[in-house]
Amino acid sequence: MLEINDVRAGYDRTTVLHDVTVAVPHDGVAAVLGHNGAGKSTLLRTAMGLIRPSHGTVLLDGEDITRLAPHQRVARGMAYVPQGQQSFPHLTTAENLRLVADGSPRGGGRDAITEALDLFPVLRELSHRRAGLLSGGQRQQLAIARALVTRPRILLLDEPTEGIQPSVVAEIETTVLSLAARGGLSVLLVEQHVGFAMRAAERYYVLEAGRVTSSGEGGTGAERMVREALSV
Repeated sequence: MLEINDVRAGYDRTTVLHDVTVAVPHDGVAAVLGHNGAGKSTLLRTAMGLIRPSHGTVLLDGEDITRLAPHQRVARGMAYVPQGQQSFPHLTTAENLRLVADGSPRGGGRDAITEALDLFPVLRELSHRRAGLLSGGQRQQLAIARALVTRPRILLLDEPTEGIQPSVVAEIETTVLSLAARGGLSVLLVEQHVGFAMRAAERYYVLEAGRVTSSGEGGTGAERMVREALSV
């Protein structure tokens, strides 16, 4: 679904990613793991078009989208949930979802909002509460729901469990696993929780200093190898 091939990218004159290649399977999950500063967020921002690579290509379902703007990638079915539990804080939960659904080029609409609320029932209970008054875990669920109402073909998640209370981490993990299992959606997951990432992912990639140092098939059997790769 998504292929990032030999990508070199960074900020100004600083190169962060060094010839990185990552592939996300159709209707599957690829996980990218690594310590802080390894280049994980830069990889997602490059995939989404927020950073233009100096070398390499980004392909979506075989189409070269390397030079497309972010809104053009959204129109082709990409959605991105960055770090920080982002939302419009002065709007209610329901207004946040409607605003994104109404502006979606893929026509999410009311049905897409209902589907997102089915995945995160707590948001239905908090539909009239301003997003800025939600807890961190609730805002993260809202951020993911906002991406899902665009009816994406591929979802980019940047550390969705970072700084979240354990009970909500379990809910987010269950949701990502169910999305991957039902088909129709591919996920590129950046995650620090190795257990969660390996349960979800068909493929994994370990980044260190902007380079892929380890990769392979996901699954719980790969967890030990990944932990060893991260401990180096």
